[in-house]
Amino acid sequence: MSFAEHLREVPIEALLERASRATPADVDQALDRTAPDLWDFASLLSPAATTRLEDLARRSHEITMRRFGKVVQLYAPLYVSNECVETCTYCSFSRANPIRRRTLTVDEVVEEARLLTDRGFRHLLLVSGEHPRNVAPEYLSAVIGALRESVPSLSVEVQPQTEAVYRDWVGAGADGLVVYQETYDRAAYAAVHLAGKKKDYDYRLETPDRGGRAGMRRLGIGALLGLADWRYESVHLAAHARYLMRRYWKAMVSVSFPRLRAAAFAIGPRTAVADRDLVQMVCAFRMLLPDAGIVLSTREHPAFRDGMLGLGITQMSAGSRTEPGGYSARGAAEEQFRISDDRSPEEVARSVRERGYDPVWKDWEVALHG
Repeated sequence: MSFAEHLREVPIEALLERASRATPADVDQALDRTAPDLWDFASLLSPAATTRLEDLARRSHEITMRRFGKVVQLYAPLYVSNECVETCTYCSFSRANPIRRRTLTVDEVVEEARLLTDRGFRHLLLVSGEHPRNVAPEYLSAVIGALRESVPSLSVEVQPQTEAVYRDWVGAGADGLVVYQETYDRAAYAAVHLAGKKKDYDYRLETPDRGGRAGMRRLGIGALLGLADWRYESVHLAAHARYLMRRYWKAMVSVSFPRLRAAAFAIGPRTAVADRDLVQMVCAFRMLLPDAGIVLSTREHPAFRDGMLGLGITQMSAGSRTEPGGYSARGAAEEQFRISDDRSPEEVARSVRERGYDPVWKDWEVALHG
């Protein structure tokens, strides 16, 4: 069974009704549960729960301390290309946008990675635009193979591929797959994906399944907040994460909540997602999914990121650049979006330590999973 098939068995409409109309008694019940279900989760997302944010934050903090301790994993995205054949209205990489395009050579990727490992990173996320010829599976296999000895943990966030390709990448040395559905709202999805293979909502939706079957040890999912109602996205994202954790139980599943940020030639948010909304989401997810990783990116401002540390966040990017060649600044191309936290990795790590947490650059040895 794929997630698309599983989703037909989830009472989405009723859950969304609960998320919009839960009573204070529903919220009390959800807060009292030691193992909340999707109904409780929906109550925790509701307007009635907004007056209980301190209670949600306290529970979320307690759960995170029990399951993860004071450890926050730091990672860096490494953009290998901004060439793209898709037409997505929210992304500067969109095909028709007149930006500087570039795909790094394998040697250039190795140089970018060395700059990151020299700063302490041992977990890198390879990112690219979606271009089946210039960023072909064979190219990414070569990149992964060239990095496997120097980067203990390599994840990919690139154009969705077949299960066979993911198996090849696992064999080459990749251990993680990240794919955002962007929005789970089919109408909103169609409105912002105008041309290209990415228009296929269902193919993208089933991408984490293909990665899980291929043996990826990390599966990361998320929704780009600002394209549709955040409660709608949250209910679908929670159902998706629960499904993945149960079906691919050997994999570490993480969820991310990136908010749409300014980008060259791209539209702004279609819906508002306030800081309080994001806090409510993170706490509700931590209570529902105590063992899931929760990711916060450099899209968020430094003060907000620092304040979120105790509320369930387990992974943070640091010192990010969102364009190919961005770390060496050698012939860098256009960035995908503007980051809000431009602190160096060292500054982020110091801030994490000042708040009583331990920044961790690597969390396992590949040999342990051989």
